[in-house]
Order: sequence, then structure tokens, then C-alpha cells
Amino acid sequence: MEADYLMAVDAGTGSVRAVIFDTRGTQIGCVQREWRHVEDPRYPGSMDFDWKTNWDLTRFCIRDVLADTGIPPARIRALSATCMREGIILYDEKGRELWGCANVDARAGDEVGQLKRIDGALERELYLKSGQTFALGALPRLLWVKNKLPELYGKIARMGMINDWIIYRLSGVLAVEPSNGSTTGLFSLAARTWDTGIARRCGLRDDIFPDVLECGTVAARVSKAGAEETGLAEGTPLVAGGGDCQLGSIGVGVVDAGEAAVFGGSFWQYEYNTGTAAASPACDVRVNCHAVENMWQYEALAFNPGLVMRWYRDAFCAEEKRLAAEQRSDPYAIMDRAAQSIPAGSHGMICTFSDVMNYISWKHAAPGFINFGLDPEKYNKVTFYRAIMENTALVTLGHLRLVERAAGKGPEKVVFAGGASKSGLWAQILADILGIPVEVPVVKEAAALGAALIAGKGIGLYPDIKQAARDLVTIEKVFFPDGKNREIYRRAYENWQAAYGPQLGLSDAGVTKYMWRAPGL
Repeated sequence: MEADYLMAVDAGTGSVRAVIFDTRGTQIGCVQREWRHVEDPRYPGSMDFDWKTNWDLTRFCIRDVLADTGIPPARIRALSATCMREGIILYDEKGRELWGCANVDARAGDEVGQLKRIDGALERELYLKSGQTFALGALPRLLWVKNKLPELYGKIARMGMINDWIIYRLSGVLAVEPSNGSTTGLFSLAARTWDTGIARRCGLRDDIFPDVLECGTVAARVSKAGAEETGLAEGTPLVAGGGDCQLGSIGVGVVDAGEAAVFGGSFWQYEYNTGTAAASPACDVRVNCHAVENMWQYEALAFNPGLVMRWYRDAFCAEEKRLAAEQRSDPYAIMDRAAQSIPAGSHGMICTFSDVMNYISWKHAAPGFINFGLDPEKYNKVTFYRAIMENTALVTLGHLRLVERAAGKGPEKVVFAGGASKSGLWAQILADILGIPVEVPVVKEAAALGAALIAGKGIGLYPDIKQAARDLVTIEKVFFPDGKNREIYRRAYENWQAAYGPQLGLSDAGVTKYMWRAPGL
């Protein structure tokens, strides 16, 4: 008897991949293509989503993973999709894409100001309903389209997220699910569906919102056109997926209240599960719908660690890239081995890239390294590499504390997944800084596994998604805090906080450029 399989399409910030799993959650094959979301020079802060090029990359990944694994398309029992959150795509009445942006598009500064002039308390009012501020949500972006592209705005018939777009391109059916839909700021957290009153409150149309299907519901089936473009079998069930962190949480078994995960990719997300749809009175932390029904998540994000690492690799690690090519290895693995010799705290160097999240007033200072000396034995490219790792983990500690204040308690351990979790050094640094055990699962691409499990739920393979996650997620290794390093990092966190404030002040004064800031600030 031939085996059955599930497919996940994972559209991240830096790449798209198609991944095949067997029904026990074992990864069978993966094909990935890097992509970029470029700024339109006419609109500073913009981050366009090129749906034509990106669909070609997506369908090539699907076609190629089928070819590479040799799995007959008919053995793919179901497919689901996950993606970076916040990115939106607008469609006309014929279903053609009109406009799209990726996740941290920040072009709508004027529109945030416009929204705040409606009522100075509006952002807080809407946050308490939706869990979202104006920093990443769709509200100011839609208002930007209305103001700057009025002819296009008049043609909008529907709006969806990028994971919904993948299902749509495969089937011609568009529906939104709550885990990613809630990141628009146009959802009621408690009701897990559109709150059209929010759109009207902001002077936006309330007739462009498609149906909402809970994660794990069959949304459509692969059409003839979708089959021809991808090699999938026509009629394959397509299951409503979810945001990458929510499905990633399922993919690492973080499915119950009080459990937490850290996802290390282009961005680092700290997720803490809660059984109540309650926002923080301080408006400082994000709240999203989980992909598990009747579950929500407090979320705090660190900006760009994975992209910073890619920049550092490409700018300064040519020799490691050359050696990796010769050895059929990974340049990051070579750098990791070298960084093991650098002591905790990186000889006192302070790295200022991402900051602890403040959702209502969110900005990051110019990136930099400070407090290093001219001794090349101590301060070399390996030290700088480790300092980037430590900065990211220090930000994660700030996020754990931030969410603990909002939720009233914190986790006993965290699960660490995503590309960064392949680094044992980074996992150990994270454990040392957080002061709690860090579990690393066997499957590092957790969002894809979560999407596969959701696909299986949609067709009845897994009646209970929580139980499926508990049964199928395997922990590969647990990293325990080192008490000596913990004390070093306690002082490092205090020093880093003290140093970051003045760095941010320089950006506030216009002396340096912000790494990123929310529109309207």
C-alpha cells in the first residue's frame, strides 16, 4: 500500500518553500527559493509584494519538490499554506491582483497621522478590540491606497493575506482565517472574525472582506489551472492555514495556555499562549488569534536578526563561505565553531540592532557595535558575530519580561525553532540569557510542519490538532542555563539597556538613521 503525504507552502519574509511530510510528521522533501520585497523609490518605507514573480517562485517550489521526491501528486492528501503575517493583497472584481505589500511595509506615515487626528485615543481604543496598533496592521495601508491611489482603491473587491493568496492561486477561491487575519487590525479578537465597525471608524470601506474560515477547514480544491501550473493533482484539498508563528507553534507542540515558543528567522518572535482574548492595558505587546481554536497569543517581535546575520555573512565572511562550499557545509556552522571560543558577553561589546518591543511607539535605533577595543585577538569578526547572537537573545529576554507583565506569569521553558535553532551555540546563549530550559525540536521548519498538521486536520487525519502536535512533535535536544554565564548576561542586559537609550536618542535627533520605525512616528 502506497504511503500518503501532506504538503505545506511556507511564504516567509526572505524565501518561499514547499515542504512534503509523511503523515507521522517526518519531513520528506523541501525546495526553497529566496525572494526579496523591494522598496518603491517613490514611496519611502514601502515594501512591495511582487505577486507575479513570487507566484512563479512558489509554483516552481511545488513542482520541484514533487519531482525531487518522486512522490506521485495523487499521494498528496492535502495542502495548506503559511506565511509572514501582515502582508496584504488587494483584488479587483475579476479576482486579479491589484496591489500588495509585504509584512513591515512602513509607507503610511501620513495616514497614521490622519488616523490619530480623528481621535487621539483611537489607536488605543482599536488595540483593545483587535490586539493591534497602527504599526503593522492593514488600516493605515488601506488608507494610504485610498489617499494616494484613489482610482485603484475604487476597484478593490476583496482583501486577503499572503497565505490566502497561495490557496487562491491554486483554486480561485479566496477566504481568510483568523490567525493571520487578526494581524490586520480589522478583526475582533474575541469573535475571531472581521469587525467592520473598525473599518467604518477609520473612514474605510467595509465591503471588501471575504469569508472567514477557521484554521484547519477545507477552503477549496486544486483547480485544473492550479494543477497545470504546479503539478499537483486536480481536486487535492486545500486547507485554510495560518500565520507562520501560529502554525509554527503547532509545529513545535506549543498548543496549550502558558506554553511559549521562540522562532528565529528573519525576525525573531516570542509567542506565549493564553486562553483569553485580552489585550494589554499598556498597549505595549501584540495579541493575535492562535491557529488553535479558542486560543490566543501574546507576541513580541525582534526586528531583523536573520537578515542581519545574512548581511554579516555576505559582507564579512567570504572565507567561511568559500570553506563551506569546499566542505559542502554551512558558513554559519563554521562561524559557530569559531564563536565557541569567544567568552560569554563578547568581551563587553554591545550590539545595538533590535530593541525590546513597544507596540504603541515602536522604533529601533541605528544598528551598530560599541564598546570594542583594538586588540584583534579579542575583537575580530568572530566576536562581532557572537555579539549579534547575544543581542538577539537579550532582546528576547526583554520580550519574555514584557509579556510576563501583560499576562501575569511566564513560561517554565521555551521551545526554540526556525533557522536560528540549527545553531547549538545560539540555543545555549538563549538558555543562558533567559535562565530557563530551551527545547529544540527535530523539525526546525516548524511553520511548515504546523501547516502540514493543519492540512491533515482539514481532511480528518488528525481529529484533535492539539493531540496531533503532542504526538508528532519530537524534541531533539534540551539546553539548560549555565549559572556562571547567566550572571554575566544579567550584567550585559543592564549595560545593553543603558546603552540603547542614547543610541535611540541619536536617531530621534536625526544624527543617525533608524533601523526601522513604525509609520507615523
